[in-house]
Amino acid sequence: MKALFIGLTGILSLAQLAPALADNLNGKNLFTQRCAVCHGADIKATGPLARKSNPPTPDLTTPAFRKRLSDYPGVIVSSVVLRPNGSLIPRTLRENGVKLPPHVWSIDDLRDLNQYMVGVISKSR
Repeated sequence: MKALFIGLTGILSLAQLAPALADNLNGKNLFTQRCAVCHGADIKATGPLARKSNPPTPDLTTPAFRKRLSDYPGVIVSSVVLRPNGSLIPRTLRENGVKLPPHVWSIDDLRDLNQYMVGVISKSR
């Protein structure tokens, strides 16, 4: 468990690199291809599967989520990507016939996705 925490901490530290290094197009593509099916393009839980998961998909633009994303930059995105909420995400996709191709996540991908989400959230205020 300690090794997992140390490994995750290292990944999170790298995922928090300066926003100037983030590739917003890569972040947008990853979100569109892998997240929007539930969270919607506006990340307000408006995707076609948003209400088909149990619990329902959260609106990521709420003040509480914005605070979590600000307090723990990189943690939210990488924790969902690396361990997708137990079996909730894979089960919801499977039960609704959605097949996502496997993806090998890089540190750049985690950073780019996090930065993209922060940008969308800040525009939705």
